[in-house]
Amino acid sequence: MADHDPDGAMESAGSGTGEEPPRQPPDGGAPGPADPSSDPAGDEAAHPAPGHPDPAARDMAADQQDYHELTGALGHRVQQVYNTFYGRVDAAESVFGFGAAASPGLAPGSVEPAEIDRVLAHYLHPDAYDETAGRLQSGHILVLTGEEGSGRRAGAFAMLRDLLGEDAALRSLSPANSLTHLAAKGTVKPGSGYVILDYAGETESDAVQDYNLRKLQEELRRRGSYLVLTASPADRRRLALKEHCVPWTPPDPLPLFAHCADRMYGAAFLDLLPAETLDELRGLVAELRRPRDIVRAARQLADGPQAALEDLRDSAKQTVRDWFQTGPAPEDLLPIAALAFAEGLPERTFEELVVLLDDHVRNGDRPPGEPVSDEDAFPATRPPLRQSRAAWNTRAPGIAGPVHRGDRCRSERTLVFASPRVRGLVIGELYALYGYELWYPLRRWLHQLALDGGPRVREEVARGVALLARHALPEVEENLLPSWSDGLSSQRLTAAFVLQFMCDDERLASQALATALGWSKSGSGQLRAITAAMAFAGEAGALYRMDALNCLWGMTVRGQRVAAAARRSLVLLLATAAAETEAERAEFTLRYLRTQLAHARDLGDRAAALESVLQVLEAEGLTPGVPLTAELLRRHPRTARHLGSLWSTVLLSVRRARAVTALVRTLAALRDVPSATGSVRELGEAMRGALDRRQWQGLQANMSVAVRHPDYAVPGTQHLVQVLLGNLRRHGSTRNSLSLQGG
Repeated sequence: MADHDPDGAMESAGSGTGEEPPRQPPDGGAPGPADPSSDPAGDEAAHPAPGHPDPAARDMAADQQDYHELTGALGHRVQQVYNTFYGRVDAAESVFGFGAAASPGLAPGSVEPAEIDRVLAHYLHPDAYDETAGRLQSGHILVLTGEEGSGRRAGAFAMLRDLLGEDAALRSLSPANSLTHLAAKGTVKPGSGYVILDYAGETESDAVQDYNLRKLQEELRRRGSYLVLTASPADRRRLALKEHCVPWTPPDPLPLFAHCADRMYGAAFLDLLPAETLDELRGLVAELRRPRDIVRAARQLADGPQAALEDLRDSAKQTVRDWFQTGPAPEDLLPIAALAFAEGLPERTFEELVVLLDDHVRNGDRPPGEPVSDEDAFPATRPPLRQSRAAWNTRAPGIAGPVHRGDRCRSERTLVFASPRVRGLVIGELYALYGYELWYPLRRWLHQLALDGGPRVREEVARGVALLARHALPEVEENLLPSWSDGLSSQRLTAAFVLQFMCDDERLASQALATALGWSKSGSGQLRAITAAMAFAGEAGALYRMDALNCLWGMTVRGQRVAAAARRSLVLLLATAAAETEAERAEFTLRYLRTQLAHARDLGDRAAALESVLQVLEAEGLTPGVPLTAELLRRHPRTARHLGSLWSTVLLSVRRARAVTALVRTLAALRDVPSATGSVRELGEAMRGALDRRQWQGLQANMSVAVRHPDYAVPGTQHLVQVLLGNLRRHGSTRNSLSLQGG
């Protein structure tokens, strides 16, 4: 089961190997020597020559710098979200802030009845629905195969609710779940419904798949439960499920439109509209293929038939298509193509990128690394200088243009699209209309930006590539991500951001998860494992929390470099959860850490687990200088009991000195927060339940010494220390400084 309470034992992860490729200097000079690195623990690097830096230490420092950049980007996204709106806004299905859209069933976990009610509010059974539901009732497993947007998810929920009743417990499982995992865990609950949206397929042999399928099917029958999967018809990996596959097609557009209008506005509402308006409405609706678009069109009728017609005509899409149909000249096309992958940058920065792209287009036939001839570099006749900035006034009206951003004194022009949707439409048209002559130099340009671009440039490149994946996923998976995920640090960070941005689109989220899990496997190498860890630190980890936690925890027992990256990602996962308004994800992560720490019996595993937990207790949050634990206690007081349990366990180890320091730092950060007293008191109560009298006396002695440090010897900190320790006075006090006993 993908998102259950973390009680299971950790799946052991192996070790992979990888090499840092030669680094290309920014000035185009000769590449330097490769950085020797390997994944297995105890073999981090060869002994460096005298006078030369340790390659392993250099790599670790570079990774740490990458995480500084990643932390800054995540902090900016969580704490400060800018939205620019052009024209009328329909935000009914929008999410503003960190994380992917919370579509029902997309994130693994329980699916509440209210969420299902929302999905099925205007549901209309398509043809063959009863026959398909009958197959599920008899077989207990069903795979709905159809194109994205065909209503597969709504059909799965509708059938499960019809079979189990409106109050039945429905649960969404991770698309990375395998039949082996489901059949072996024995977690199928009686009378329950399970869905796996966008199933990722199997890698086991056909015989193993068939055995596990029969085992799972028998368990579902015995428990009176049902499993429905949705999948693309193009995916051929799930051979064992072939006999359970049923093609799924959406209902006809016009009957669904009429059904929605009747439910929303009353019977015969459409018949009251003028005949000409109704005919145009029906003609445009008949061209729609996705049920959600048809429901949206019906909702738009609330603003009047003209508003619905305007939305159906989709002026933005038509504007983009009309512009491309004119056959724009290269001096107009290349800036728009560059903007698709580098939006929102200052104009002076963007112009440099356009020049680079133009150079790649003009020299597309030149092999990489071949020097430019004097004739090419210094042509005999120079073209006249164009007023390129003025050209934006007429270059692409309604599509893109300059805006001024910044304060009054430092305001400068920034180039943006008319809306985020237009950016995606432009990328779709670029890929649909242009071939190798454009995309080969465009790929080389993207590779250069991923390698040498600054943090903001690379983040925009990743955002554009994620949009490209909507239209050309194979292009992204084959020509961009493989080299970036195994490249230099800037490229790996760009690849991680691509996967995070892909999780913003529910159509791509499962593909992003499958890619990250593939990179994390030991056979994929050390560098790709680090890239996967960085991807799971953001949206991918927020959406697929159990998959992310299991993957990162497994990597903490690998080589030093991979383990360090995994621990930093665990910290970032918890830090982003701490910044949210709801405490549930933060509690879930802390509960997971408690469970894994309790189950770590082997000496090596326990040492790795203690180090992972201690780094969480020592870490800063998204706000520089503020301990993560202080942010958790301030924003989410319910996390106090989990933190108390973790602190108590680490205190009973050889790492107690660091744990005491982290505890005092946390209290010092909370000294000016009046509401923190209750959280600190609960933290002390949790620790009281885990420490005996002698251990607690040792903690009292250690804390009394720690608060004498000049940084902490202030009344506010000492007061919170007294609040923490005051809960344990029933154990008595001591005049002697006692050491905590190791465990």
